[in-house]
Amino acid sequence: MVSKLLPEIDKVYFINKYTLIHILSGRGNIQVDFENYADWQDKAIYLEKGQYIKFLSDEFIVRKIEFPDETMFRNKDVRVLFKHLISLGYIDFNECSDCQNFLNNSVFAEKTQQIIDISSKQWYWQNPFKASRDEYQIIFDVKEVIDKEFSNHLSNNDLVHLISKNGINAQALVQQKIGLSITKLLGKKRLVESKRKIAFTNKNIQEISYEMGYKDPAYFSRVFKITTGNTPAEFREGFDFENRDIFVQDIINLIQEHHKEQRALEFYAEKMKLSVKTLSKKTRTKMNASLGQLIRNEIISTSKDLLNQGASIKDIAFHLGFEEANHFSQFFKNYTGSTPSNFKIKKYNS
Repeated sequence: MVSKLLPEIDKVYFINKYTLIHILSGRGNIQVDFENYADWQDKAIYLEKGQYIKFLSDEFIVRKIEFPDETMFRNKDVRVLFKHLISLGYIDFNECSDCQNFLNNSVFAEKTQQIIDISSKQWYWQNPFKASRDEYQIIFDVKEVIDKEFSNHLSNNDLVHLISKNGINAQALVQQKIGLSITKLLGKKRLVESKRKIAFTNKNIQEISYEMGYKDPAYFSRVFKITTGNTPAEFREGFDFENRDIFVQDIINLIQEHHKEQRALEFYAEKMKLSVKTLSKKTRTKMNASLGQLIRNEIISTSKDLLNQGASIKDIAFHLGFEEANHFSQFFKNYTGSTPSNFKIKKYNS
């Protein structure tokens, strides 16, 4: 099913079917499974059942494609789109002409198998972890084991037994290609599922700790606080997805209005009538990002918009309050991995 969505700011949209999210316009952060993403432009995002997405701005227009027939996902090549390893599963839309042709010409199409096939080919072409097709199959076999066994607190030997395949050292392969150990991937999955149960259910913390495989609820709470900076109760209260307040809208509006000339946290704290410490903690709890990150992301978004409009690097630097053009260029490269000049060239050639 294909539909157009005008998402509400800070609302949790649960993913009940395998879904493609294509952001047609808008700016600001999105959040998927408690992680914020600023660099989503020109990407088609694939989400698995059970995930959620939030839009931390009210400017978005989104095309959503839901895939009703799960039999199409029995092909192991397709799972690379939906089973995310360390970030979002996505297709670089501007680099996939077949994706563009399909989505631009089939807004109301019901035959969505084609975009799955096109996207799978594009994903392998992007080759995000620089692996062979056979190596990817092993890596995603490991991911499926993690998704199934995350609450069982398996020992390293148990994991090795479950993931060993044809004599291949899957542990070394995952570490080499993903940059994380299997144990850390397992812990990452357990943390996300813990957050999900705390945020979206009314189960008490003791019950959740047992479901996550912890025998001692107090130990679960300590581990959770060490990892997130909040106790489970604080995290639940701060996320509070059913009773959204205007905090997110207010802080985003302030950043959008003042990011060109104001970087100081004290300025935003004064505007919000909070101490810097309180504002920083509330921002991180509700938006899973620091206030500084949100300001930087807004500066980057504005600079990309201006670059796309053909503005000179010198004019952009002045517009965004940088003393020198080279200061802006260094800032842009630090947070995007590309110089402003290379960004313009890539955009022009795409």
